[in-house]
Amino acid sequence: MVDLHHHFSGEVTFSLRKSGLATRARRDRCYYVWRYLVAMLAKIKRAFSLSILAFGFIAAPVFAIEVTEPAGAAHGFPGLCDINGKKLADGEFRQWVEDKRLHIVITYKFPDGQVFEENALFRQHPELTQEKWSWRETRNGKLSREFTADFLTKAATALTHENNTPKQWSENIAVEPGRTFAGFGFTLALGNLRKRLIHGEKIELKAIGFMPKPQVATVTVSHGGIDRMRMSGRWLKGDHFIIHPEIPFIAKVFVHVPDTHIWLTNPPPAGFLRWEGPIV
Repeated sequence: MVDLHHHFSGEVTFSLRKSGLATRARRDRCYYVWRYLVAMLAKIKRAFSLSILAFGFIAAPVFAIEVTEPAGAAHGFPGLCDINGKKLADGEFRQWVEDKRLHIVITYKFPDGQVFEENALFRQHPELTQEKWSWRETRNGKLSREFTADFLTKAATALTHENNTPKQWSENIAVEPGRTFAGFGFTLALGNLRKRLIHGEKIELKAIGFMPKPQVATVTVSHGGIDRMRMSGRWLKGDHFIIHPEIPFIAKVFVHVPDTHIWLTNPPPAGFLRWEGPIV
Protein backbone atom coordinates (compact mmCIF):
# COMPACT_ATOMS: atom_id res chain seq x y z
CA MET A 1 0.00 0.00 0.00
CA VAL A 2 1.41 3.40 -0.96
CA ASP A 3 0.32 6.32 1.22
CA LEU A 4 0.86 9.58 -0.59
CA HIS A 5 -0.94 12.86 -0.91
CA HIS A 6 -1.90 14.86 -3.95
CA HIS A 7 -3.73 18.02 -4.85
CA PHE A 8 -4.53 19.70 -8.09
CA SER A 9 -3.41 23.24 -7.54
CA GLY A 10 0.22 22.26 -7.36
CA GLU A 11 0.32 19.31 -4.99
CA VAL A 12 -1.57 16.06 -4.76
CA THR A 13 -1.43 13.98 -1.59
CA PHE A 14 -2.33 10.36 -1.84
CA SER A 15 -1.01 9.98 1.31
CA LEU A 16 -12.05 -6.34 8.62
CA ARG A 17 -24.79 -24.37 28.17
CA LYS A 18 -25.26 -25.77 28.53
CA SER A 19 -28.68 -25.32 29.73
CA GLY A 20 -29.91 -27.85 31.81
CA LEU A 21 -33.62 -28.41 31.73
CA ALA A 22 -34.72 -31.22 33.92
CA THR A 23 -35.05 -34.32 31.87
CA ARG A 24 -38.12 -35.37 33.80
CA ALA A 25 -39.94 -32.01 33.86
CA ARG A 26 -43.66 -32.14 33.64
CA ARG A 27 -45.18 -31.83 30.18
CA ASP A 28 -47.15 -28.67 30.97
CA ARG A 29 -44.06 -26.99 32.35
CA CYS A 30 -42.19 -27.83 29.13
CA TYR A 31 -45.06 -26.35 27.19
CA TYR A 32 -44.79 -23.02 29.00
CA VAL A 33 -41.01 -23.02 28.64
CA TRP A 34 -41.49 -23.61 24.91
CA ARG A 35 -44.01 -20.73 24.72
CA TYR A 36 -41.57 -18.48 26.54
CA LEU A 37 -38.72 -19.34 24.17
CA VAL A 38 -40.91 -18.71 21.12
CA ALA A 39 -41.89 -15.32 22.52
CA MET A 40 -38.25 -14.44 23.24
CA LEU A 41 -37.17 -15.48 19.74
CA ALA A 42 -39.91 -13.31 18.28
CA LYS A 43 -38.64 -10.33 20.29
CA ILE A 44 -35.06 -11.00 19.20
CA LYS A 45 -36.19 -11.22 15.58
CA ARG A 46 -38.06 -7.90 15.87
CA ALA A 47 -35.07 -6.27 17.55
CA PHE A 48 -32.75 -7.60 14.83
CA SER A 49 -35.06 -6.27 12.13
CA LEU A 50 -35.14 -2.86 13.81
CA SER A 51 -31.32 -2.89 14.02
CA ILE A 52 -31.10 -3.53 10.28
CA LEU A 53 -33.58 -0.73 9.65
CA ALA A 54 -31.62 1.65 11.85
CA PHE A 55 -28.40 0.69 10.06
CA GLY A 56 -30.07 1.50 6.78
CA PHE A 57 -30.54 5.07 7.94
CA ILE A 58 -26.87 5.32 8.91
CA ALA A 59 -25.32 4.15 5.64
CA ALA A 60 -27.62 3.57 2.71
CA PRO A 61 -26.31 1.52 -0.22
CA VAL A 62 -26.58 3.23 -3.58
CA PHE A 63 -27.55 1.12 -6.57
CA ALA A 64 -26.77 3.62 -9.33
CA ILE A 65 -25.18 7.06 -9.37
CA GLU A 66 -27.06 9.54 -11.50
CA VAL A 67 -24.66 11.75 -13.44
CA THR A 68 -25.52 15.26 -12.27
CA GLU A 69 -22.20 16.77 -13.42
CA PRO A 70 -21.05 15.15 -16.69
CA ALA A 71 -17.28 15.25 -17.16
CA GLY A 72 -15.70 16.39 -20.41
CA ALA A 73 -12.26 17.30 -21.70
CA ALA A 74 -9.76 18.59 -19.14
CA HIS A 75 -5.99 19.01 -18.87
CA GLY A 76 -4.14 19.87 -15.68
CA PHE A 77 -0.74 19.63 -13.99
CA PRO A 78 -1.00 18.38 -10.40
CA GLY A 79 1.90 17.67 -8.08
CA LEU A 80 2.51 14.61 -5.93
CA CYS A 81 3.61 15.27 -2.34
CA ASP A 82 4.25 13.33 0.82
CA ILE A 83 1.98 13.75 3.84
CA ASN A 84 4.10 16.68 5.07
CA GLY A 85 3.64 18.61 1.83
CA LYS A 86 7.08 17.95 0.37
CA LYS A 87 6.84 17.73 -3.39
CA LEU A 88 7.87 14.36 -4.79
CA ALA A 89 6.87 14.41 -8.45
CA ASP A 90 5.41 16.53 -11.24
CA GLY A 91 2.13 15.32 -12.64
CA GLU A 92 -0.05 15.58 -15.72
CA PHE A 93 -3.81 14.98 -15.77
CA ARG A 94 -5.64 14.28 -19.04
CA GLN A 95 -9.36 13.63 -19.44
CA TRP A 96 -11.41 13.27 -22.63
CA VAL A 97 -14.52 11.63 -24.09
CA GLU A 98 -14.10 9.10 -26.91
CA ASP A 99 -16.50 6.41 -28.20
CA LYS A 100 -19.03 7.49 -25.53
CA ARG A 101 -16.52 6.68 -22.78
CA LEU A 102 -14.70 9.00 -20.39
CA HIS A 103 -10.94 8.36 -20.45
CA ILE A 104 -8.64 9.52 -17.64
CA VAL A 105 -4.84 9.28 -17.55
CA ILE A 106 -2.79 10.66 -14.63
CA THR A 107 1.01 10.51 -14.81
CA TYR A 108 3.63 11.40 -12.16
CA LYS A 109 7.33 11.67 -12.98
CA PHE A 110 9.95 11.58 -10.20
CA PRO A 111 13.49 13.01 -10.37
CA ASP A 112 15.00 9.52 -9.87
CA GLY A 113 13.40 8.10 -13.01
CA GLN A 114 10.30 6.63 -11.38
CA VAL A 115 6.98 7.05 -13.21
CA PHE A 116 3.50 6.37 -11.79
CA GLU A 117 0.57 6.17 -14.22
CA GLU A 118 -3.13 5.69 -13.50
CA ASN A 119 -5.59 4.85 -16.30
CA ALA A 120 -9.36 4.70 -15.90
CA LEU A 121 -12.36 4.26 -18.19
CA PHE A 122 -15.98 5.21 -17.40
CA ARG A 123 -19.45 5.21 -18.88
CA GLN A 124 -21.59 8.22 -17.92
CA HIS A 125 -24.92 7.13 -19.41
CA PRO A 126 -27.43 6.02 -18.18
CA GLU A 127 -25.48 6.26 -14.90
CA LEU A 128 -21.86 6.54 -13.77
CA THR A 129 -20.13 3.16 -14.18
CA GLN A 130 -16.42 2.41 -14.04
CA GLU A 131 -15.27 -0.13 -16.63
CA LYS A 132 -11.47 -0.30 -16.24
CA TRP A 133 -8.70 0.84 -13.95
CA SER A 134 -4.95 0.32 -13.78
CA TRP A 135 -1.96 1.59 -11.83
CA ARG A 136 1.56 1.11 -13.20
CA GLU A 137 4.93 1.97 -11.62
CA THR A 138 8.20 1.93 -13.56
CA ARG A 139 11.76 2.99 -12.85
CA ASN A 140 13.93 3.96 -15.82
CA GLY A 141 11.51 2.11 -18.08
CA LYS A 142 11.52 -1.13 -16.04
CA LEU A 143 8.22 -2.30 -14.55
CA SER A 144 8.17 -2.36 -10.72
CA ARG A 145 4.50 -2.85 -9.87
CA GLU A 146 1.24 -3.06 -11.79
CA PHE A 147 -2.37 -3.42 -10.67
CA THR A 148 -5.35 -3.80 -13.01
CA ALA A 149 -9.10 -4.23 -12.67
CA ASP A 150 -11.55 -5.02 -15.47
CA PHE A 151 -15.01 -4.23 -14.15
CA LEU A 152 -16.74 -5.83 -17.14
CA THR A 153 -15.04 -9.23 -16.93
CA LYS A 154 -14.80 -8.95 -13.11
CA ALA A 155 -11.11 -9.82 -13.09
CA ALA A 156 -8.19 -8.14 -11.31
CA THR A 157 -4.44 -8.72 -11.38
CA ALA A 158 -1.46 -7.61 -9.31
CA LEU A 159 2.24 -7.78 -10.14
CA THR A 160 5.02 -6.86 -7.69
CA HIS A 161 8.72 -7.61 -7.35
CA GLU A 162 10.46 -8.83 -4.19
CA ASN A 163 14.25 -9.20 -4.33
CA ASN A 164 14.03 -8.96 -8.13
CA THR A 165 11.60 -11.88 -8.16
CA PRO A 166 8.18 -11.18 -9.70
CA LYS A 167 5.07 -12.14 -7.73
CA GLN A 168 1.72 -12.24 -9.49
CA TRP A 169 -1.92 -12.61 -8.47
CA SER A 170 -5.07 -12.98 -10.55
CA GLU A 171 -8.51 -12.98 -8.93
CA ASN A 172 -12.17 -12.84 -9.84
CA ILE A 173 -13.75 -9.86 -8.09
CA ALA A 174 -17.33 -9.21 -6.99
CA VAL A 175 -18.10 -6.07 -8.99
CA GLU A 176 -21.46 -4.37 -8.55
CA PRO A 177 -21.83 -2.12 -11.64
CA GLY A 178 -22.45 1.49 -10.69
CA ARG A 179 -21.43 0.87 -7.06
CA THR A 180 -17.83 -0.34 -7.40
CA PHE A 181 -14.94 2.07 -8.02
CA ALA A 182 -11.16 2.28 -7.90
CA GLY A 183 -8.67 5.13 -7.81
CA PHE A 184 -9.85 8.40 -9.36
CA GLY A 185 -13.26 6.81 -9.90
CA PHE A 186 -14.16 7.84 -6.36
CA THR A 187 -13.58 11.49 -7.21
CA LEU A 188 -16.15 11.24 -10.01
CA ALA A 189 -18.56 9.34 -7.76
CA LEU A 190 -18.30 11.97 -5.02
CA GLY A 191 -18.87 14.79 -7.49
CA ASN A 192 -22.16 13.26 -8.55
CA LEU A 193 -23.20 12.30 -5.00
CA ARG A 194 -22.20 15.69 -3.59
CA LYS A 195 -25.72 17.09 -3.04
CA ARG A 196 -26.81 14.00 -1.09
CA LEU A 197 -23.65 13.89 1.01
CA ILE A 198 -23.59 17.55 2.04
CA HIS A 199 -27.12 17.10 3.41
CA GLY A 200 -25.82 14.50 5.84
CA GLU A 201 -26.45 11.26 3.98
CA LYS A 202 -23.92 8.44 4.36
CA ILE A 203 -23.67 6.13 1.37
CA GLU A 204 -22.16 2.68 0.92
CA LEU A 205 -20.02 1.92 -2.13
CA LYS A 206 -17.57 -0.84 -3.03
CA ALA A 207 -13.84 -0.26 -3.48
CA ILE A 208 -11.21 -2.34 -5.25
CA GLY A 209 -7.86 -2.36 -3.48
CA PHE A 210 -4.66 -4.40 -3.51
CA MET A 211 -2.75 -5.71 -0.46
CA PRO A 212 -1.13 -6.71 -2.86
CA LYS A 213 -3.70 -9.40 -3.71
CA PRO A 214 -6.85 -7.90 -5.29
CA GLN A 215 -9.62 -7.24 -2.75
CA VAL A 216 -13.11 -5.75 -2.79
CA ALA A 217 -14.31 -3.95 0.35
CA THR A 218 -17.37 -2.00 1.43
CA VAL A 219 -16.70 1.68 2.12
CA THR A 220 -18.91 4.39 3.59
CA VAL A 221 -18.63 7.86 2.08
CA SER A 222 -19.65 10.97 3.99
CA HIS A 223 -19.22 14.75 4.05
CA GLY A 224 -16.69 16.06 6.57
CA GLY A 225 -17.45 19.77 6.25
CA ILE A 226 -15.88 22.67 4.37
CA ASP A 227 -12.15 23.28 4.80
CA ARG A 228 -9.84 26.09 3.81
CA MET A 229 -6.37 24.99 2.74
CA ARG A 230 -3.28 26.72 1.48
CA MET A 231 -2.23 25.43 -1.93
CA SER A 232 0.12 26.97 -4.49
CA GLY A 233 0.53 30.10 -2.43
CA ARG A 234 -3.17 30.86 -1.94
CA TRP A 235 -6.10 29.83 0.25
CA LEU A 236 -8.77 27.67 -1.36
CA LYS A 237 -12.09 26.38 -0.03
CA GLY A 238 -13.17 22.78 -0.56
CA ASP A 239 -15.82 20.27 0.45
CA HIS A 240 -14.14 17.54 2.48
CA PHE A 241 -15.35 13.97 1.81
CA ILE A 242 -14.31 10.89 3.77
CA ILE A 243 -14.09 7.34 2.41
CA HIS A 244 -14.11 4.94 5.37
CA PRO A 245 -13.39 1.21 4.81
CA GLU A 246 -15.79 -1.05 6.71
CA ILE A 247 -13.36 -3.64 8.08
CA PRO A 248 -14.89 -6.53 10.11
CA PHE A 249 -14.08 -6.13 13.82
CA ILE A 250 -12.02 -9.31 14.06
CA ALA A 251 -9.97 -8.33 10.98
CA LYS A 252 -9.02 -4.95 12.48
CA VAL A 253 -6.55 -6.78 14.72
CA PHE A 254 -4.55 -7.82 11.64
CA VAL A 255 -5.31 -5.17 9.01
CA HIS A 256 -5.20 -1.39 9.16
CA VAL A 257 -6.67 0.45 6.20
CA PRO A 258 -6.69 4.24 6.66
CA ASP A 259 -9.51 6.51 5.56
CA THR A 260 -9.15 8.35 2.26
CA HIS A 261 -9.88 12.10 2.23
CA ILE A 262 -10.90 13.90 -0.95
CA TRP A 263 -11.61 17.61 -1.34
CA LEU A 264 -13.73 19.00 -4.18
CA THR A 265 -13.95 22.67 -5.05
CA ASN A 266 -16.56 24.79 -3.29
CA PRO A 267 -18.77 26.33 -4.60
CA PRO A 268 -19.77 23.91 -7.40
CA PRO A 269 -19.16 22.67 -10.00
CA ALA A 270 -17.36 20.08 -7.90
CA GLY A 271 -13.89 19.97 -9.45
CA PHE A 272 -11.08 17.90 -7.96
CA LEU A 273 -8.94 19.80 -5.45
CA ARG A 274 -7.01 17.41 -3.22
CA TRP A 275 -6.64 13.72 -2.26
CA GLU A 276 -5.03 12.25 0.86
CA GLY A 277 -4.78 8.51 1.43
CA PRO A 278 -3.58 5.23 -0.05
CA ILE A 279 -3.31 4.95 -3.83
CA VAL A 280 -3.82 1.19 -4.18
